[in-house]
Amino acid sequence: MDSVTPEDAIKLAAIRRKTDVCVLDAQQQMRTFLADTLEELGFVTCECAHLAELPAVLGSRLPDIVVIGPSGGGIEACEIVELLAADDFDGHVLMLGSRVSPMVAAVRELGKGLGLRMLPLLATPFGRDDVRACIAALVPSALTPIYPANAAEALAATTLELLYQPKIDTRTLGLSGAEALMRPLHSPAHVSPNDTPCLGPVLEIVEQAISDWRYFAARYGHFEIAINLPIAFVQDPEAIKKLCQQIPEQSAFGGLIVEIDAAEAVRNLRPVRDVARLLRGRPVALSIDNVGMEWPLLSELDEFPFVEIKVARQLVGGCAGDRRKQAICRRIIDLADAVGARSVAEGVENRSDLVAVLEMGFSLAQGSLLAAPMSSPRSARSSVQAHRS
Repeated sequence: MDSVTPEDAIKLAAIRRKTDVCVLDAQQQMRTFLADTLEELGFVTCECAHLAELPAVLGSRLPDIVVIGPSGGGIEACEIVELLAADDFDGHVLMLGSRVSPMVAAVRELGKGLGLRMLPLLATPFGRDDVRACIAALVPSALTPIYPANAAEALAATTLELLYQPKIDTRTLGLSGAEALMRPLHSPAHVSPNDTPCLGPVLEIVEQAISDWRYFAARYGHFEIAINLPIAFVQDPEAIKKLCQQIPEQSAFGGLIVEIDAAEAVRNLRPVRDVARLLRGRPVALSIDNVGMEWPLLSELDEFPFVEIKVARQLVGGCAGDRRKQAICRRIIDLADAVGARSVAEGVENRSDLVAVLEMGFSLAQGSLLAAPMSSPRSARSSVQAHRS
């Protein structure tokens, strides 16, 4: 499949999650300003430059809010409002324009008359604070914290749900696999780190992840499952033995990626290398997660034990406007290329960073802009069964 351009990536990434806001304005600069401001508030945005592009958005994923920019005033704004009403749009409509413009007032009255939920006018000129204040009541509520699935969280598994953060191929924006994450279902109890994690709960998580792989593989084709495990588990020969026993024998199994935090891995490089040797020939491989300023230590290894280098979100977040972060990311990518490993950008949360990640040449990317965490099929089935009962 041909590689996608950064412009295509922005469009595709915007529709991978539910589109919250559609920004419609003829001027690119205005659309970008509004989209960036809204994304800072937690919305996912898409853009339309002209009325003709709006039906495609309404026909794919219905937005919660349609923003009609200042240059969309006049006759076209009337047509936009009429199109939304004809499509039975039940979201909100935010119009931007002058308070003293008769045309703006007429369009807003037309929208109300057609039964649209017109928000108060955002009067020009305006700034970011004005945009925030105008839609404050519609800002998405904070998401429940999500944590990498590891042994510590497994000890509180009765209050946690297994989710999967998609890993996206940056060449095609196709789904490559997913990382298992944990999210509290109820009031999250504090879980202390455990240097000698209990083997049972961790293996139960692995067992569920492999079970869920069968569902994902049937739906998406080739699919890798990744799970973050503490170094104490990886160093336990009995744990590794039992882990390998759980791996399906089907040739279609996409593989299990065991992620180890970089801070732990660099302090235990020799045993990590021994584990990598033990896993050779099996559909299980090691990934080093959350790589930051310790990356030079990895370049000194004679034998590289990892198939994947995941760059910490602290380096990826804001990289579009930070040359220092870009320089570090490029060096890590060069290291990955040199040792035949994949490079993964974690925490891609906005369009600017996505473009930078694509241009730098990361192999894979993760983040809410590209795709929201997917529920465990087991959780979904349990919910359906509970509802039916």
